[in-house]
Amino acid sequence: MTTKARSIVYWTTTILVGLPIGSGGVGQLIQFRANPHGTVPVLGYPLYFFGILGIWKVLGAIAILVPRFPRLKEWAYAGIFFDLTGAAASCAAVGGYGAYAFHVIAPLIIAGLTVASWALRPASRTIGVLFPATSGVPA
Repeated sequence: MTTKARSIVYWTTTILVGLPIGSGGVGQLIQFRANPHGTVPVLGYPLYFFGILGIWKVLGAIAILVPRFPRLKEWAYAGIFFDLTGAAASCAAVGGYGAYAFHVIAPLIIAGLTVASWALRPASRTIGVLFPATSGVPA
């Protein structure tokens, strides 16, 4: 893959992750403020949990979209991945939650985009090499 193509795919996947995560976080914060003592009956989580997630989602989206801070980006990518796979598992566990398959498959698709964005980041956005080359001498 050429450098230009890699950059285009990186930014496409990053935006396709950052926008839904960030806007979802804002939505969770709005819901929390509108009903600070309620619960989400289908999933069984207290509403304050979604307020906490909302804050972290907004911060995570910002972290993966802005330049620099590679260590922060690593944590943000991990947190977004855990959030999305946890959302899919929660929805699968309760079954029958609205458009059931959508609430399980959609987070998994965005989790896949998160992994793609993470894997395609430019060198300026990474901490180091994932698999360092060996010298051929066993350790």
